[in-house]
Amino acid sequence: MRTPTEFDIVVYGATGFTGKLVAEYLAARQKAGLALRWALAGRQLDKLSAVRAEVGAPPDLPLIAADGEDVSSLSAMAGRTRVVLTTVGPYQIYGSGLVAACATRGTDYVDLCGEPAWMAEMIDSYDGKARASGARIVFSCGFDSIPSDLGVYMLEQAARTEFGAPVSRVKCRVRSMKGTFSGGTAASMKATMAAAFKDPVVMERLKNPFSLTPGFTGPKQPHGMKPEVDPALDMWVAPFVMAAINTRNVHRTNFLLGHPYGADFVYDEMIVTGPGDKGKAVAEAIAGDKSMGSDKGPKPGEGPSKAEREAGSYDLLFIGEAADGRSLRVSVKGDRDPGYGSTCKMISESALCLIEDVPDTKGGITTPAALMAEPLIKRLTTHAGLTFTREGV
Repeated sequence: MRTPTEFDIVVYGATGFTGKLVAEYLAARQKAGLALRWALAGRQLDKLSAVRAEVGAPPDLPLIAADGEDVSSLSAMAGRTRVVLTTVGPYQIYGSGLVAACATRGTDYVDLCGEPAWMAEMIDSYDGKARASGARIVFSCGFDSIPSDLGVYMLEQAARTEFGAPVSRVKCRVRSMKGTFSGGTAASMKATMAAAFKDPVVMERLKNPFSLTPGFTGPKQPHGMKPEVDPALDMWVAPFVMAAINTRNVHRTNFLLGHPYGADFVYDEMIVTGPGDKGKAVAEAIAGDKSMGSDKGPKPGEGPSKAEREAGSYDLLFIGEAADGRSLRVSVKGDRDPGYGSTCKMISESALCLIEDVPDTKGGITTPAALMAEPLIKRLTTHAGLTFTREGV
């Protein structure tokens, strides 16, 4: 059993836009009867106090001063809680010290990271320490990459039941997505590209679909960078901006679990744009869209209104294709916009899952599906507005 701590969860970065949504969600869960010892953390106590009042948290909810540039404050914070939930990105700029603190102190950790080169660096540097201390470090607990990670896991479980074996070829096709990516996601992409242009090692990691599976390289993967017609749907598909991180997390899950999807597993993600000339035109427009790298859209700390978040949604289809021509399909849907409304629920439930559903698993830098698959699917379905459906049966 783990050593008792003062808190179950500390929300680090609670004064940011997404961090505030997480605090609001946990406060609502607590009001609904969830027994939770938690705290808000960030650089400025006065701003944390304002967030505490704004989200309706208990007036005596503890506040913790912690700064990413003050390693001792991060270590002290990590030592007081079972899980640190951090929304402070870009993680390659602000996150390394916190990963080090949690890995050293045996504190569990969840984040919203979509930065594969940094994640590979953290795996190289701290996976061993986390295994030794018992810390479960779980990256990418938001829209990148929980729907993809759990969707593929569910599909492969269905394949084993129906076919008696995994399927080595899986496609994720984004059928619909209403909402915006977060300002933090855009900032992370910019920081990643800036680092890649400066450091050839970073660039190589970005190009490598197996950058998160040290010591293992699988078969050649589809690049997914050009519009094409998907014969499984007879529709045009276009590049999906989150594919670069989601595919790598899915491959890491397969790697950590001992390749239950097969050592020859091939996976890609693209957006469905429709049939015919119209579908082709939309696919080409998406392929040419560079807005994620521009200064348009929300900045870190900004985001859509509550009404806009609640009007959002997404629908991801996973198609598994067996070598003998048989196929099966699974869908994952969310009832809020992906970048904010659904993401804040997913990371919160991931932290709660670590505490309540898988409290004593081994440490290491892992993935949502590798560590929490079935319990997390159940929790997200019950509390977070996600649905996981086997289609066509």
